[in-house]
This record gives sequence, structure tokens and C-alpha cells, in this order.
Amino acid sequence: MNLRTKRGYDFYEAASTLQKAIRRNDVKVAGFFALELWESGYRNYVWKRLFTISAEDLGGMITKEVDALYRGHELVNKNAKGPKGRIFVSKAVMLMCQWPKNRDADHLQNFVYDKYMGLSEEDIEKQLDEDRKDPLIVPEYAFDVHTKRGKMMGKTKADFIKDEYECLDPKQPGLFDEMVNWGWPKPHKLK
Repeated sequence: MNLRTKRGYDFYEAASTLQKAIRRNDVKVAGFFALELWESGYRNYVWKRLFTISAEDLGGMITKEVDALYRGHELVNKNAKGPKGRIFVSKAVMLMCQWPKNRDADHLQNFVYDKYMGLSEEDIEKQLDEDRKDPLIVPEYAFDVHTKRGKMMGKTKADFIKDEYECLDPKQPGLFDEMVNWGWPKPHKLK
């Protein structure tokens, strides 16, 4: 399925750009793609993605703030004729861009739990492979191991972990920071 936004952007690349722009405190790019997805009828997806980003990339209790904005969005849409409340999406994006970043929750999964699962890089790439065929003008940082184009460029999970950690802005110290430079954990079996 080749999902497109109203201005012709590949859905998956728009979603990837939204998250990576938030990590980099690139408010204009993040805001554009959040609203592009919202205006294209993917309102529920935008909120799901913002909640996921709040857990994966942001420190502290930001998810409560995102939840409050989501509840405001839902309130103004109750009994509304047509979609309302994109201001709540804008506010969430601005807040998330400026919030201190760390990837502790994602690193916990990858460094602490997944390394015991015995998954190979190939298995992970197969699970994450998505159809992103058409070239679009999106920031270079949007292409990583999770995108077809990123894979074609030779991007790896190790590149992703290091690049996405280094770009956090503003960065908050995390529990697993020193592990990022050790490289991708090699799968091993539990005794």
C-alpha cells in the first residue's frame, strides 16, 4: 500500500521525519510534517506517534503533557463539524522539540532486553522493512535502518542508535549513554 499525504509526501517518510525532527529540536520541520499528516486525515496516527515519541525520546514526565494536549484536542472535536484543534498538535510538537531528550526507554529495550533475544541484524531489518519507493525532498537524517532508502544507503542499527543519540537537542543525560559508543550488542544466549 502506497500511502500519501495531501501534498504527496510518502506517509512513512513523513512520519519518520516528524520523529527525527523532534529529536533534533527542528520545530519547523516537525511541525510541518505533524500538521501535514493531521490535515491528510491521519489525526489518530499523529497522536499515537506523538505518544510513542514521548516515551522513546524524551526524558521526564512529558507524556502527561502530551496526554493533556490530546484530551484538549478531543474535547474541541466533540460534536464538531469537521476536524478541529490542530493547535493542540502544534503545541505538543513545540513542547516536545524543546523538551530534554534521552533514549533510555528505547536503549533499555535494545541494550538490556533485545540482546538476549538472539535476533540478527537481518531479522530486525526484515521486521522493519517498509515500502518507501518514491524519492522526496526530506531531511537526510530521516533515512536510517528503518527506511528502505536508508537501508540502500547502508545504514545500520548501530548507526541509528549512535546518530539518534548524538542529535538529541536539548540532551538530558541518560542511564545508558556510555553504552551507545560500545556499538550494537552482539546477540548471545542466556546460560
